[in-house]
Amino acid sequence: MRKISLFVGSVYGGAEQLADTLKKEIEQAGLKAELYLPGTVSDIISSDIVLIVTSTTGQGDIPSELEAVFLGLKELSPTLSNKPYGVIALGDSSYVDSFCGAGKQFAALLSQLQANPLADTLLIDAMENFEPEPVAVPWLKRVLAKLV
Repeated sequence: MRKISLFVGSVYGGAEQLADTLKKEIEQAGLKAELYLPGTVSDIISSDIVLIVTSTTGQGDIPSELEAVFLGLKELSPTLSNKPYGVIALGDSSYVDSFCGAGKQFAALLSQLQANPLADTLLIDAMENFEPEPVAVPWLKRVLAKLV
């Protein structure tokens, strides 16, 4: 059975809480899931399916616990040919220039490494959705429907 690996970058715990919820949804759908806080480049390479769940910090920066994974992927540039992935980015649209910057950077890098997106990157705006679960869970269910 294929496993979905959730790689989490959280500043204040919101992305981590969302990832916990998503892990339960994945398991309820009959698939395996594992959380990585933060995980390594090797973990991404060996994953069946990659799901990045990240908030954004600073000026569109990747949270510190996920930054090493991002920089490692960028430096090593492994070919991730057709590795399925998804990205859920949490942000605040009042920061216009950096809105969901961490998730956008991860999606661009995974695409550059030839991974295969399962869906468009989900950008969740805290100004519109204080709780990300009502937006993220339906997105995840659409992604899971493609996998079963």
